[in-house]
Amino acid sequence: AVTAGLAARTAFTTGDAEHLPFPDGMFDAVVCECALCTFPDKARAAAEFARVLRPGGRVGITDVTATVQRLPPELTGLTARIACIADARPLDEYTGILGTAGLRTLRTERHDQALTRMIDQIEARLNLLRLTAPAELAAAGLARDDAAGTLTAARRALTDGALGYGLLIAEKPH
Repeated sequence: AVTAGLAARTAFTTGDAEHLPFPDGMFDAVVCECALCTFPDKARAAAEFARVLRPGGRVGITDVTATVQRLPPELTGLTARIACIADARPLDEYTGILGTAGLRTLRTERHDQALTRMIDQIEARLNLLRLTAPAELAAAGLARDDAAGTLTAARRALTDGALGYGLLIAEKPH
């Protein structure tokens, strides 16, 4: 049926987004899931996405979004690096980066509730670790007050719109 036909034509591969080892126009689609915010050279990665897409091909990106200058101090520095926030950009800036690479954004969506669920999961895991492995948690440098303050700051930044999660779909023009 449809699934069998799709499976016969579908292949997945990975690569360094800033230096993709593939020929021009090789792919119908590029997917970048929650990683663009971590790339040191986002413009280079976007140019590589455009290069390996065939005309009419699409790129789908999901990622953390942030207006870094509006983030609370608890969400900057090393903590922000670990949480993939430090170099995240606003959704419209990601759109601009793709546009500069020659990709036309077809759709953007905010999915901030996904980040809320992620914060809830982190909090639940930390609470479980506090109960089951307090010495290991302390040895890892995750003091209770620091972690709670960071999670509270992340929730506040979400509410204030300084932090979020977005989806972008862009196309390489024909």
